Amino acid sequence: MRHEIFGGNLPAVTMHLDAGESMYTQSGGLTWMTSDISMQTNMKGGLLKGLGRMLSGDSMFMATYTAESAGQSITCASSFPGAIVALDVAQGPYICQKSAFLCAQPEVVLSTYVPPGVKAGLFGGEGFILQELTGSGMAFVEIDGSVKEIDLQPGEKLKVNTGNVAAFEKRVKYSVETVKGFKNILFGGEGLFLTTVEGPGKVFLQTITMPGFVERMIPFLPKPEK
Repeated sequence: MRHEIFGGNLPAVTMHLDAGESMYTQSGGLTWMTSDISMQTNMKGGLLKGLGRMLSGDSMFMATYTAESAGQSITCASSFPGAIVALDVAQGPYICQKSAFLCAQPEVVLSTYVPPGVKAGLFGGEGFILQELTGSGMAFVEIDGSVKEIDLQPGEKLKVNTGNVAAFEKRVKYSVETVKGFKNILFGGEGLFLTTVEGPGKVFLQTITMPGFVERMIPFLPKPEK
């Protein structure tokens, strides 16, 4: 399957399908497609997997699109300004932030992932329920803002502001540590916790987070009249 990511900071991905090739996305994930593509909607994996996807920010029902002839294409767009990253899941597995999944080939399995440790779940910025991509094939995930891919070497560590870790290979060690120093906590503006990722493996960092963006927009929103 060939693909093309376009659109700059308002990105979309077009997948070019040969006859019999398929891809799937969450319900409502389609932007446009050519005419000779069939659609089938189901819970993909059953009720429990569907409920798990809901907890990780996606829909219970998934839509699978299959090309009925050669030369077909289908496009899915990001729901938030940022970037779309193509992941070869056979090189993974990958762990992604909540709601990151956009679309994938049928060989990719989307499931929920619970980070080890209560602190990582409570204070890591991504929450207790993340998304895990396993299997093989290509998957496409949404990143908030611009993306920076870093290939960590064995033992190499990176400390990241809460919520800015968008995705990482499952072999990467993921933990949360407390910021040291009373003045750092009180006046540093970064909160009590930082996320630590340790190689080997790839991590994908995002320059903004959706909650942070919304928080910055609130002062500029019109206030209701009394």
